[in-house]
Amino acid sequence: MRMKKFAPTLVAVAVAAVLAGCQSQAMKSEKSAMPAKEKAPAAKMAMKSMAPPALAPLGEAPIPPDNKLTDAKVELGKLLFFDPRVGGDASTGCSTCHEPDQGWAWAEDFSRGYPGTVHWRNSQSIINSAYFPRQFWAGSASSNEKQAKAAAKGGVAGNGEDDIMEARLALIPEYRQRFKDVFGTEWPLIDDVWHAISAFERTMNTTGEYEVPLDKYLKGDKAALSEEQLRGMAIFNGKGGCINCHNGDLTTDLDYHNIGVPANKRWEEDGLAQITFRFEQYAKGQTEEGYRTAKSDWGFYYRSKNKWDRGKFRTAPLRYIAYTAPYMHNGVFYTLEEVVDFYDRGGFDEEGRTTNFPENKSPLIKPLGLTDQEKEDLIAFLEAFSGPEITMEKPEQPPYAPLFTLADLKAAQEAK
Repeated sequence: MRMKKFAPTLVAVAVAAVLAGCQSQAMKSEKSAMPAKEKAPAAKMAMKSMAPPALAPLGEAPIPPDNKLTDAKVELGKLLFFDPRVGGDASTGCSTCHEPDQGWAWAEDFSRGYPGTVHWRNSQSIINSAYFPRQFWAGSASSNEKQAKAAAKGGVAGNGEDDIMEARLALIPEYRQRFKDVFGTEWPLIDDVWHAISAFERTMNTTGEYEVPLDKYLKGDKAALSEEQLRGMAIFNGKGGCINCHNGDLTTDLDYHNIGVPANKRWEEDGLAQITFRFEQYAKGQTEEGYRTAKSDWGFYYRSKNKWDRGKFRTAPLRYIAYTAPYMHNGVFYTLEEVVDFYDRGGFDEEGRTTNFPENKSPLIKPLGLTDQEKEDLIAFLEAFSGPEITMEKPEQPPYAPLFTLADLKAAQEAK
């Protein structure tokens, strides 16, 4: 069968117009999704010349107007968070990489990967994630809902497919009833899955009974911090310079910095890690030259494609850090002592190595000259960012059941 020919000039004009429109819209969407801080190095430096915000206690978690919290929605989200059937082969769910007894993260340098793979970045805790306007180490998700979706469907994370996940949930009577009660749908819909999981995550915060000692102190309880911790706070705000990036009520400036973190040697020693590394380079639109030569995670560059963003990652928040080791985007430091020593050296490892992009290294990172006592005081203060451990028993997962029984089919036939 021969296809009808169209006038090439008209086709070319039409295609060009569509592509131009799509490109323009994509550029607008990306610009609107990127915070003002992420646009121009000159603007960032001007802002950094101002005094950073002081530490402040954490308030109530913001709730988006399109995903209001209800007890039923939170309970449904809790079930789904722990259910590995929200994933590719029903083995990898949210809690696979965010275990309650591991800081609601994963206590290895790289997060767990989908069966047959390994991940390539350290797992961040879900605790207090409700407060952050962007998720992931490079800020690639603009909400909890989008983070849940990206993780559940990521190739080396959940690796799920929408239709398969929906079909599984539809075969579970309890889920059908819960989704109907919460969302008013006859069947579980995948977008509602992300809304329910996010509703649960927005209740997982260091507030109320889990409030951290620092917040109690900032609210007026002067007995909440020890003398050692008070000395550490003075170092945090002064000689240590920690406040420059870890500030305000979120203990992060929400910006992206290259602080000199050395590359994780697993790229050189672990074959699966190397495969994941190359896969992620390709998936994130790396250049041909970069794909062939990159030896470390380029971080925020994958979003901006600006050379000055190579090696930059979001400033990590500090609350709950007592439970979330190892630290940094690639999990190269397993203790707070290692972290403090790293900053004290000025962003170099013990062998004097730094990231592949020293030209992008933040001028805020420089040798501190801390004494052993000052280091101990600073670490004691960092411990004040964590309160009681947030624990939870994993819920029992509701079972599958046939959509229709023989009795249902017989009744339907008799009704005709």
